[in-house]
Amino acid sequence: MSCPIEGRGEVDNDLNKQQQLNKSSDLQVSRHRQIPLDSPAGEGGPSRALSERRWPGFGSALHPPSQQVPPDPRLLLRRRHSLVLPLWFLRFLLQRSGPGAAGAQAPEASRYAPPALCLQVLCSLCGWLSLYISFCHLNKHRSYEWSCRLVTFTHGVLSIGLSAYIGFIDGPWPFTHPGSPNTPLQVHVLCLTLGYFIFDLGWCIFFQSEGALMLAHHTLSILGIIMALVLGESGTEVNAVLFGSELTNPLLQMRWFLRETGHYHSFTGDVVDFLFVALFTGVRIGVGARLLFCEMVSPMPKWFVKAGGVAMYAVSWCFMFSIWRFAWRKSIKKYHAWRSRRSEERQLKHNGHLKIH
Repeated sequence: MSCPIEGRGEVDNDLNKQQQLNKSSDLQVSRHRQIPLDSPAGEGGPSRALSERRWPGFGSALHPPSQQVPPDPRLLLRRRHSLVLPLWFLRFLLQRSGPGAAGAQAPEASRYAPPALCLQVLCSLCGWLSLYISFCHLNKHRSYEWSCRLVTFTHGVLSIGLSAYIGFIDGPWPFTHPGSPNTPLQVHVLCLTLGYFIFDLGWCIFFQSEGALMLAHHTLSILGIIMALVLGESGTEVNAVLFGSELTNPLLQMRWFLRETGHYHSFTGDVVDFLFVALFTGVRIGVGARLLFCEMVSPMPKWFVKAGGVAMYAVSWCFMFSIWRFAWRKSIKKYHAWRSRRSEERQLKHNGHLKIH
């Protein structure tokens, strides 16, 4: 009777020792791999966790330490600072435009699904690109900038007409209803303009034809239009900004075409320059200040919409400084030329001949 009991005791002692060894080894593995031991059985337990999770500096049966695991693409994306801000901004807008956002009371016609908006923007981009290629084929003896400015002139005239109809006829009035829900016509015009700005920004970057200020203006315009489309609101004031910014664009392109054809130094060139400076000062600076004031005091627009309006108005002032400097230099040059011509006419009237130095 004693022998079986003693043998059973020895067996129990061996089992206890083996269980303690297994627990200690499991504890070492768990500390080494940082994996909990109480993982659910349905998920594969610790063995599946050890085989699937790969930590930096450690290997497994399928991936030994000597084999380099490629880095996570999300980490590479975070290192590209040029993409972080637009992606974060788009994600932030998508979160703000959810069902619980303030724009939930917008009519169903003003809210489009992102695939539909992307399709409209893509069609607009393809349309402007096709128009540019057509102009390049029709004007083979001209430069690429000539064709691009023809596209810009076409977009300027088209956007002025559409935005004027929206602001003055279709409504709502941007000075009294900022932050209002987008109308279907506003959505179509914004998608059309967004495709153009993407095309023009890509052209400027590829040919390196513009400075940092113009690139900043295009970037802010693209972000502002995307913001209005994603939120489903504030298309009223964005359309008003589009009208004010594009109102002087055809005059700017006409000035460039006159210079290229050799007709800039004429009465037509002076009229174009005067209208450009007057409209830019009166509309983009004067009326733009009034629109920005209405935007800031209204409780409807989001705070980042107001911040975008301030940024666009600051860019307009940067353009205004360069335009005034150009207008001052041209006025001084015209004045000196007028005085010289007047002096020559006076000498010819009194002496009958010009004085030769």
